[in-house]
Amino acid sequence: MQPSPDDQHHLLESSAIPDYDSIGTSRVDDLDDVFGGVEGRKILEKRLLRKLDLRVAFLFLISIMNYLDRYNAAAARLRGLEDDLHMTGSQFNTLVSTFYVGYVLMQVPSNIFLSSIQRPSLYLSVCVFLAGVCSIATGSFAGALTSRFFLGLCEAAWYPGTTFLLSKWYKRSELAWRIAITTSGATISYAFGALVASVVMDMTDKVFGFAGWRWLFLLEGSVTIIIAIFAIFTIPDYPSSPVSWLTHEEHLLALRRVEEDDADSLEQDKLVSGLIAALSDWRVWWLSIAQLCLYAASSFGNFFPTLVATMGYGPTVSLLLCAPPWIFSTMMTFVISWHSDVSRERFWHVSIPVMIGIAGFVLAMNTMNTVLRYLSFFLMTPIDPGVLITWASNSFPHSSSKRAVGIAIVNSVAMTGNIGAAYFWPSSWGPSYFRSYLLCILASVIVLVILWRYRSSLEEANKAAEEEERLKGLPVVSGTFCEEPVHRIRRVYDSLRLFMCFQCEQLSHAYHL
Repeated sequence: MQPSPDDQHHLLESSAIPDYDSIGTSRVDDLDDVFGGVEGRKILEKRLLRKLDLRVAFLFLISIMNYLDRYNAAAARLRGLEDDLHMTGSQFNTLVSTFYVGYVLMQVPSNIFLSSIQRPSLYLSVCVFLAGVCSIATGSFAGALTSRFFLGLCEAAWYPGTTFLLSKWYKRSELAWRIAITTSGATISYAFGALVASVVMDMTDKVFGFAGWRWLFLLEGSVTIIIAIFAIFTIPDYPSSPVSWLTHEEHLLALRRVEEDDADSLEQDKLVSGLIAALSDWRVWWLSIAQLCLYAASSFGNFFPTLVATMGYGPTVSLLLCAPPWIFSTMMTFVISWHSDVSRERFWHVSIPVMIGIAGFVLAMNTMNTVLRYLSFFLMTPIDPGVLITWASNSFPHSSSKRAVGIAIVNSVAMTGNIGAAYFWPSSWGPSYFRSYLLCILASVIVLVILWRYRSSLEEANKAAEEEERLKGLPVVSGTFCEEPVHRIRRVYDSLRLFMCFQCEQLSHAYHL
């Protein structure tokens, strides 16, 4: 029997509407019932993250090999690369910058393609395989230029691609530390790459008539090819794809986690609309300039063995001395990125390492004292802990295609800084490299100014969103500052969605629907 209009009116008036917190709690409890309740979900979530993190650890291994292939020319320079290839003047700088030309050209097309396929594991593995082949193919100077260009094309898929892929599995509050694991492959390769290069070139020099640096390229490229084969079965695909290494419950939870962090992330975006949205968003270009200047300030890494050699030691000792500063940098990268996730703060976790890096540049440009100069290397190496690219990824949360294109644009535009910055370090400016360090300081100051303005704009936007919440009578969390845009707007959306779900349930019970 249907209730009369008077009964309906009385029923609706007498229905107690709980407060926002109780609504949220009841809805979350209901949603988690399939995972065994809140406690069951916590246990399942730990198991899921453990499995994901094991695969991220393998991404770390691939990153090490990618960066070894990229930076082995710097170590080979101390062992006769320039003489054997008859390089003169700034030709070595040209060899370094050629890699970044290919790298810049391929990043945006690569990420657009990556966001449109279901098997990113296969695509990324093929790119790693081809990168290993390109690393091996170094003969004459012209051949070296060609191989470095195609090496850049192949490696362009890796960093923005894995950043986008991880953003599909991890929540924004979990992302910086995981990206730091993959990006720390660069600092590990800087550290142990010099040690490996020293040992390999000592042991293989003149074997079968080949110089040690040629054996270095051959062995590192071969290892990269072998790892790429295993990567096909290890790199995860998207959560929306079939996943054989997760249980059914873990797979459901992975999808739920992504939906909770961003309800729009599982929707299929049109690539063209994502491209247009990314190109027309001022934040993409603003962060691109910041990342460009940060890469330019970090360009000393391409010439690190040469800079260490300015302390007066021979090639072998210089390569060995490259390791400690980069080991320290790796540890600082993990600490900074972890704390950035825990504190949900980005600006200071980018700015403070840059400020410390400036101190290192100032120290290095003003002294040739061995101890102080070596100390300066410890100050400058942790200048980029990888938090900025995480901040960029978190700035475009609602569209998968826009986020993929945005990450690629930020990183590809930024990599143009490495093309020009390769000429920051001509041999004629050594051994003090005063002007080189001065350019790095200038780039670092620009980074600080840009990010301070970006942070201010987000603060203004969040204050406006908070005021909108007050005007609409929605719950307001005062006293918090979030450096991720549309955070408060999402809270408004979530509040309305939970409230409407509750009202619909009340009306359906009242009318026996």
